[in-house]
Amino acid sequence: QVQVVESGGGLVQAGGPLRLSCTGSMRPFSNYGWGWFRQAPGKEREFVAAITWSGDSTYYADSVKGRFTISRDNAKEMVTLQMNSLKPEDTAVYYCAARSRYVRAGYSSGSTYGFWGQGTQVTVSS
Repeated sequence: QVQVVESGGGLVQAGGPLRLSCTGSMRPFSNYGWGWFRQAPGKEREFVAAITWSGDSTYYADSVKGRFTISRDNAKEMVTLQMNSLKPEDTAVYYCAARSRYVRAGYSSGSTYGFWGQGTQVTVSS
């Protein structure tokens, strides 16, 4: 059974950094694109960032552009979301998701991802 596991969530003050990591049991790891999504209480899940299976392209929601960076390390089989200049409105449960390299639809659509983690809570205090 394929597993996706996030780590790194927690409580941070506004303006501070936090790094989320994600790994998956699918093989080969390099054949999968990855995305981060988040869901705040009472709100729908929204796209945050994504990186293609090849690592040559990244995508960001306008709300995090310039503050968040997604990257991947195939040797370590890990995807990282570096979050800087955090704001209280970034508070949410963050989910990591994977999709096959053969999926052509846009990376911002959660329905194109076949594997999801359980989520990790990020809380930004003001």
